[in-house]
Amino acid sequence: MILYVALCLTECRAQTDSVQQPGGDVTAAEGDSVTLGCHFNSSLSNYYLFWYKQEGNTLLQRLDPRCSHEVKDEDKLINLQISSAAVSDSAVYYCAVSE
Repeated sequence: MILYVALCLTECRAQTDSVQQPGGDVTAAEGDSVTLGCHFNSSLSNYYLFWYKQEGNTLLQRLDPRCSHEVKDEDKLINLQISSAAVSDSAVYYCAVSE
């Protein structure tokens, strides 16, 4: 089993800019496809959405090519999709919004 922890990171420029992720752990078996969700609000007309990963006490890392982002502007949702999960994917994941 693999343990995923989803938390949030916000880079706010205005009070209405925020991200919110469901709390709690997500578990999956090796080889499973995993989707982590993140709702966002932004008062900016141009904004960027990012996902980061942190393993242990290491620095945040941008995600590798096996991970893809699906942005649904109408729902204000950015999903992180991890295909073929591996033990090395066990980490804390953060989404962020920035201008």
